[in-house]
Amino acid sequence: MSAFGQYIATHGDQILQLTLEHIEMTAIAVGISILVGVPIGILISYVKGLNKPVLGIANVVQAIPSMALLGLFIPLFGIGKLPAIVMVIIFSLLPIIKNTYTGISSVDPLSVESGRAIGLNRWQILWKVRLPMALPVIMAGIRISAVTAVGTMTMAAYVGAGGLGYLIFAGIRTVNNIQILAGAIPSALLALLVDLLIGTIERLVTPVSLQKDFAKTTPKSRKHRKVRDIVGLVISILLIIAIVIGSTVGNAAPGGKQITFGAKDFTEEDVLMNVYSDYIEEKTDIHVRRKPDLGGSEVAYEALKQGSIDAYPEFTGTLYGSIYKHGGTPQNRQQIHEIITKDAAKDGLTLLNETPCNDTYTLSVRKDTAEKYHLRTIEDLAKVSGNMRLGSTIEFLNRQDAMLSVQKKYPELHFKKTVAIDNSPRYTALMNNEVDVIDAFSTEGLLLKYPITVLQDTRHAFPAYYVVPCFSAATLKKYPELAKVCNELSPHLTESAVMKMNYQVDVEGKDPEAVAHAFLVENHLIKA
Repeated sequence: MSAFGQYIATHGDQILQLTLEHIEMTAIAVGISILVGVPIGILISYVKGLNKPVLGIANVVQAIPSMALLGLFIPLFGIGKLPAIVMVIIFSLLPIIKNTYTGISSVDPLSVESGRAIGLNRWQILWKVRLPMALPVIMAGIRISAVTAVGTMTMAAYVGAGGLGYLIFAGIRTVNNIQILAGAIPSALLALLVDLLIGTIERLVTPVSLQKDFAKTTPKSRKHRKVRDIVGLVISILLIIAIVIGSTVGNAAPGGKQITFGAKDFTEEDVLMNVYSDYIEEKTDIHVRRKPDLGGSEVAYEALKQGSIDAYPEFTGTLYGSIYKHGGTPQNRQQIHEIITKDAAKDGLTLLNETPCNDTYTLSVRKDTAEKYHLRTIEDLAKVSGNMRLGSTIEFLNRQDAMLSVQKKYPELHFKKTVAIDNSPRYTALMNNEVDVIDAFSTEGLLLKYPITVLQDTRHAFPAYYVVPCFSAATLKKYPELAKVCNELSPHLTESAVMKMNYQVDVEGKDPEAVAHAFLVENHLIKA
């Protein structure tokens, strides 16, 4: 069996579940887009003064990047399916509005006059003349929106909404092409099925005389095809309804206690989320819902403040420099914790005990580069940085505790070129000699996979980044046992333990949840 086939066989249940989530969100978004877009298109075709402003606004909104829209929606809608669905609705509206307006406005005036001549009023002309004749154009807009929505909905994973984008993001993060294909191929097939379904609806609602193959078919063949289309359409609608209802029932909160534990969009966060979640469920009667891949630090922190999640693992240096915007890079662990604990309390959050895992930022190079230029420290790198290309995450380049701090501590460091690359692909770029230097977290499993030298930060540009569970104060007040349980677990999460788990996910391709569970069992923290 091929590697791809083996992955499908092993993760079939997950792929099916994510596909169903994708179908549910896409169906809701496209359905609402049609209900909103078609009436707007009809309105602006009658009220001529509205067409330019409405189409102009729709064009401008659609020009906004989908990632930016999701970022803007998180403070309004939190995380999960709602912001993703709203984002896809916005992107789906323009083709529907534009085609509806164009279709109705392009109806032959003689046909409209004929309707008036036989006594039809304005609404009857719309319903019996304009809409039937405009349907091919309207359906073309709906078809474009529906197919595009399938692809756009992959961004839902960025805000923890699930869908096939989860596999794509996870595959990119771990440089796993098989996992990327496991998300991309079903998404492409789903787009083709949606196109086929909308095409069937188009044939059913378009007057027979306006269909392209009208002259080439007989009444009998058209009748048989109509029956097949109706049967196929009914089955499809029933399946979609079943998926939406099943998902709603499946996502309903179970009886008893429940919290939502989130994680940012990289391997270590995913692993830590599952470690804490499994341990909480073993030691308490609290059910934990897991929300991985919540984007960067600001997204996850905002989700916690808004109450979309109850907890997530954060890093002390990130809270100190990036979230709370403190200057300097103090190395005193206790001092940093005291400062950020007070800051967190102002936002209604509570920080629990830190782990021994200090996952600090690093600047790293290939071993051959380190040998060629005799590089051991960032100071050594600064001497030859004019010949070097930096490939780093977008977040690293813009954080007070990351690149901005490096520039202050090492003012002589000037790279020939800086390229923003997100997460794991920067390792691929480094190995392909497309960049010479990357940022990396000191416990990333990929540091063990590739021949890489981590440069020492002798001037302490980076603060300490100890893992710390960050909780909503209201959640801890409601379930005070959580603090005790998490504080019991944290001492076991050492740098070596976390790095080993990251390696198992990033390099060996194991599932983060399985890796987390195995760690807890091997260390006799939970029962097998």
